[in-house]
Amino acid sequence: MSLEASSVLAPSQKTSLSSLLASRAGKRPREHLSGEELQEAAIQLLNSNQNLSDLLLEVGQHSPKFGKVDHYWDSGERDAFDHRPDPVQKTGASFLLSELKRQSQELGVPVGVLSVKVVLERVLELTTERDEDHVLLTSAQRAQLCVLLQSTRELLSLGTFSPRLLWQEYWKAQPKLEVIYHLHAENILALEDLFESNDDVGSWLVKKFQALCGLLPSQEEEELTKQKILSTVMCALVRGGFEEAQDTASSSRRFPQRCCSVLDNMLSWLLDSLSSSQGPQEQEEGKAAAMAWVGVFEACVSHASVLGQALRRFSTRSLTHILTHCPRLKVSDAIAMQNNWTFAKTNPLLTSLFCKLCVLFSMEELLSHLQQVLETHEVNWQHVLSCLSTLLVYHSDGQPCLKEMLSRLLSLAFEAYDLESMITAFLLARQGALEGSALFPSYSDWFKLAFGGASGYHGNSKKSLVFLLKFLSDLVPFDPPQYLKVHILHPPYVPAKHRALLQEYVSLAKTRLADLKVSVEEMGLYEDVTGAAPTVQPQHQAQQDVEKAISLFESTGKISAMVMEASIFRRPYFLSRFLPALLTPRVLPVKADARMNFIEALRRADKIPSAVYSSYTDSCHSESQRQQCGVVRPLEGSEAVLAVLRSQLQELRRLLSSGANHGDVSAQLARISDTLSGASPEPPEEAVGHHVIQLQTGTLCSNELQTRLVNALLRGFCQCLLDASKANPPNRQGTWAAQFVKLLLGHRRLLISLLHRLWDLLPQQGPSLGAAHVLGLAALLVQLHAAGPLCPMVQLPSSSPTTSSSPSSSSSLDPCGPLPVSEALNAALLSHTSDHMNFSLRFCVAAVSYGLCSSHPEGVQQCIPSGLYKKLVYLVPRLVAEARAEGGCKGRGQPEHLQPGGGAEEPGVWSRLTDPTVTLTASVLELWRYGPFRSLQKLPAYQLSFPEWLALELRVQRSQDALSDPQRQEYEQWACEQLYLPTALGQGGCGGDVQSACTHILNAVMDMSTRPQSWLSPDHSVPLTDTCLPDVLSRLQEMVCELQMTLRFQSSGRADGHFLFDVVAGRCSKSPDSQDLGSELSLQQTLHTWNRVILALPALSLIPVKTEGAKRSLECQPLIEHVNLYQRKVCSPAGLLPYPLTAHFLRGIVGASMCCERPAASINRAVSQISQQCPLLLASAGHWWGHLSPVLGSQWNRGSDGDFLPEKLQQLADCHSWACRWVSSSTGQSEVPFAPALLLAACLHQQWTSGLDISPRSSPERLAQLQQHHRPVLVFLLFFCMSDLLTAYLGPQGAESVKQAQQQCCDILTLLVDSADWLHLFHSQSTEQNQYQCATIISTEENNRLMPLAFYSLVPSLDAAVLNSAVSAPRFLYTAVLSYCKLLQLFLDGETPKPRPVSPPQQMDVSQVLSRAQQVLLKIIILSSPGCLTHTQRTELEELCGELDPEVAATLSMQLSPPDLSQEMDFL
Repeated sequence: MSLEASSVLAPSQKTSLSSLLASRAGKRPREHLSGEELQEAAIQLLNSNQNLSDLLLEVGQHSPKFGKVDHYWDSGERDAFDHRPDPVQKTGASFLLSELKRQSQELGVPVGVLSVKVVLERVLELTTERDEDHVLLTSAQRAQLCVLLQSTRELLSLGTFSPRLLWQEYWKAQPKLEVIYHLHAENILALEDLFESNDDVGSWLVKKFQALCGLLPSQEEEELTKQKILSTVMCALVRGGFEEAQDTASSSRRFPQRCCSVLDNMLSWLLDSLSSSQGPQEQEEGKAAAMAWVGVFEACVSHASVLGQALRRFSTRSLTHILTHCPRLKVSDAIAMQNNWTFAKTNPLLTSLFCKLCVLFSMEELLSHLQQVLETHEVNWQHVLSCLSTLLVYHSDGQPCLKEMLSRLLSLAFEAYDLESMITAFLLARQGALEGSALFPSYSDWFKLAFGGASGYHGNSKKSLVFLLKFLSDLVPFDPPQYLKVHILHPPYVPAKHRALLQEYVSLAKTRLADLKVSVEEMGLYEDVTGAAPTVQPQHQAQQDVEKAISLFESTGKISAMVMEASIFRRPYFLSRFLPALLTPRVLPVKADARMNFIEALRRADKIPSAVYSSYTDSCHSESQRQQCGVVRPLEGSEAVLAVLRSQLQELRRLLSSGANHGDVSAQLARISDTLSGASPEPPEEAVGHHVIQLQTGTLCSNELQTRLVNALLRGFCQCLLDASKANPPNRQGTWAAQFVKLLLGHRRLLISLLHRLWDLLPQQGPSLGAAHVLGLAALLVQLHAAGPLCPMVQLPSSSPTTSSSPSSSSSLDPCGPLPVSEALNAALLSHTSDHMNFSLRFCVAAVSYGLCSSHPEGVQQCIPSGLYKKLVYLVPRLVAEARAEGGCKGRGQPEHLQPGGGAEEPGVWSRLTDPTVTLTASVLELWRYGPFRSLQKLPAYQLSFPEWLALELRVQRSQDALSDPQRQEYEQWACEQLYLPTALGQGGCGGDVQSACTHILNAVMDMSTRPQSWLSPDHSVPLTDTCLPDVLSRLQEMVCELQMTLRFQSSGRADGHFLFDVVAGRCSKSPDSQDLGSELSLQQTLHTWNRVILALPALSLIPVKTEGAKRSLECQPLIEHVNLYQRKVCSPAGLLPYPLTAHFLRGIVGASMCCERPAASINRAVSQISQQCPLLLASAGHWWGHLSPVLGSQWNRGSDGDFLPEKLQQLADCHSWACRWVSSSTGQSEVPFAPALLLAACLHQQWTSGLDISPRSSPERLAQLQQHHRPVLVFLLFFCMSDLLTAYLGPQGAESVKQAQQQCCDILTLLVDSADWLHLFHSQSTEQNQYQCATIISTEENNRLMPLAFYSLVPSLDAAVLNSAVSAPRFLYTAVLSYCKLLQLFLDGETPKPRPVSPPQQMDVSQVLSRAQQVLLKIIILSSPGCLTHTQRTELEELCGELDPEVAATLSMQLSPPDLSQEMDFL
């Protein structure tokens, strides 16, 4: 015994040593003892004063583990540490053992019993000093208990201690759980000993567990001790209950059963506490207690001391227990209450418990076990369906596994007509549908897929059909209304002969709906068939119907048939629900939107009562005034909804920034989805991916709450991405972003509002967005693209061939049809100004970097939209000159280690992008040099072709370009000459072919003018002025000149230099339908654009020079064909090419002739060929010679050193001089040059109508001089004057111009009526060969169609004598009747010129011509002789007139039929 211990026994009073010795000497004489006697006396003195309890503590103090408790986490492992021999400890233990033996001999009890008694007394002494109701020990008690247990362990190791005896005695003294924990942790008392000693230990342990779970520790040490006790004891119970035991004795079999019983009782207590209804304080305490026990499950799963198989058996048993706990609810209750058991509405602790128990199993194993439980037990349907929802939320492969399970259940149900399998399948399918389309198809989709066709599960026999309908009928009394509506609106497939069976069910379901006061009449026009939402109130259903009807009207332009039918057959609903929802007062927009147009269409169709419409307009006016005065209606409940959504998004940010697991993130997203479902109910439509979203320009969302929800979602996504990126790069952030997008796809209305918001945000506010917004929106677009078929297609506003020129449009997509979301939003990324270019660069860099870093090498195409990639490939070399030194992305093989999947380490492209200290240029160059980025260019879908580059470049506004004029010239030359010209055709380049490059530029320029970007809002559309067209045309001029020089020095072969005409021929090869005004206007626009481009090119390039041996000649045939086929169709006025074009063509001929050995002869041959094959160009040359003469003369003099004009050019000059003399001469007499009549007439017409003062009286005399020897000149002159007449009819000149043109025509016609030559002008389709056929080639097709109008504008104006003379001319009557029929047909087809809305009041009305035409024609028929028509002609005309004008046909038959000789024969 130590000195300190012995001092306790000394007297308390103070006495001196002498007095003490004196007193002892007085009492007892001094004896002389030996040494052995003294030692024995000292030991006897110590033994008589020994305290075993203190001795236990003293021995325990020398333990190496004194004061340490950390080892208790692993205390389940016996002999987990090594006891090294300690001399002090060994001496103390020996002394303690000897003392125990001595006292046991004195008392006559075994040593083991005495040691147990001593230890128990000390334990009770330590643990009873505090309130007995307190669950845990104090820190001091815990420390002393640990010391005591160390000594006890020494006794146990020496074989002088009985743990079972200790527990038997301690059980009698109301033991504490923490003491049992320490005994177990120190390997003194095994858990098996506890259960074998007494049957009540299990119930005691449950009570102690419950008390400990309900404890609310005030100190961190107590909380840590609480967790250690619960987890350690539970792990011991799991090991004891579920690890396979070697001993098969009955006592060993009882131990696992008792462990399982304790765990089951605790689980039952947990489930009861989660479902109990208590007061607020009791609920809070119960929640804390339940949370403590739920947390133990996670510790048990992660504890290394429990084997994996034991954990799986424990989880399986626990899951079964949960699913079968208190199966009070019937199937009918589950059917009615199922909507309240979704994941978002389930207690979070229960879902957390499901997650912890299911973490060790795959989805297939869990569903298999679930099916087994359903087949063998009575289940708690709330727990079963909540478990299924949790599995769908937390497991990414939940949907396919559940579909497979449902298929098995339905197959089993119809094979054995098993009602339980049928009920189970329906409940599980409905539960999956309640979680939204992002996790499982809607109930209507599932029901239609399973039973909507002849191949359904019920389609093999009548018995199966009866089984299904009987099952559905049995559900009717319990089914919520939305499921009954699904069955009514989408009934199962029933053969025609069994339709009566279906009608019985439908009648029953409608009766049930009536009992539920859900009238069929109150059902919406487009009823909610998803089955995923509770019954919608009638007013909300009507609002959804209105939105759907407006959407259909917007896409089709017609009122939906459902609306029209409702206005007739369901008038109560239409008037009381639909119209009030449609005519909700609001501030009307300045420009009519879709709702206003729909209302106006209904009003025009008399579907809106006038009083109702008047009240609506008055209310809108009042609403406008109220808002102008600053009075705004509050949004009821909107702030609360937004606050909930913001808090949920904030929680999502916290989870992502803290690196939470996939399940927690999925659960939070499910809660956000539930909030959105309540805030914005879904419209009654199919799955979102099956529809096309129609975008609108300048249309703001009328629902302010939706707008605020969308803004909150966009802001939340951007913040979440930023927080997640701070911890991990995109490829290590999990699938939260993809799940977020799936969440949006499950809410169609919000998705539509979100796309409209992005469509408006990107072009308007894009340049002002911060880095966080750009990163977030770019990642969102990438995730929308990665969603693939789940994402709906988008129709751009006023979609036209516009978008085909957009480089974002894939070649496999219809440019006029719907586009993927990523490509549609890419169209909103403008690049026509410096600000928009910089924003688009930032956005595209962020999107492509995110896509590259978040995808696997084999799936990179699913993560990177090709349109964004192409736009980035366009912008980087343009804005970052350093990138051009890399040679672009084309034709450069990359090193092996930089290829996708080649083993390169994670790039810094994303980290640089999110680093605020790194400049945009550095980030761009980092991405530009990144191997996987450059490797994408090898894929055809990601190659920016030369036409796509041109389309983008031509949209740039020069005044707001990021490049100066010299920089732009340098960049464009690099792109054309170094990038695209040498690049292979398969990679989007020109393959070294300059001609191909020129063709691409020509097509791009014409695309730019003919396909404006009308789909953008007027304030942000790309203007067609101030573009880079001059710069691109400069590149075209350079290439054309280079091509021309190359061809000029070819020594042999034929120059194929007419590719310019091939370009326009390819675009105009489809002849426009004469009935289609749009195609004619498109052709005119194409040709006018081509003419402007061609005038900017060297005229020499239009006329190729062909080489035959050593001889060179001009190839004019391409020019001739081009003029005859296309230019004549757009001439205005008809029959005359514009001066710039005529001059350009002739200058080209003169210039190209200089490459020939004999230029004059080449020109003569070319002009001769033109006069024979291209009358339009010849006539135009004659008409414009006054302006052409100095130009061509100067050009010829420069090239020929002052030689005389070639013969054919001199002929043109002579004709022009003659026409001038003919007009200026007082008599009109002048020698007519030898030239084609057409050329003479063209020159004469130009001078005659040029405005010179020619007396009307002198005109006939002058013309008469040409009649005798130059009648063809007069005929062609009449043709030109009739063209003027038709032009006056078509134009806004007025009646005066028509009268003047008529007078000129009549003057000429008076001289020609006695011959049939002029009649050839009105037979454009005749196959008869004559010299006047060229008139048809000169004129436009419209003028050729209107020639009958010219005929009857002139003939009624002729004098009677002249008309009589004309009637006697051959073919006159035939021409007059045929022209009349054609004129009448023109009026019937509506192709005659119509008065213009804004025109002079004296404009000629051509309808007067038709009324005079019949009168004149009848007169002509009467004046004509019967023999003027052949029998074939008369029959043809009678048939034509019989259909159009029977009166004329009768007159023809009466007047021109041969005389009937039968009467004369009878008389004879």
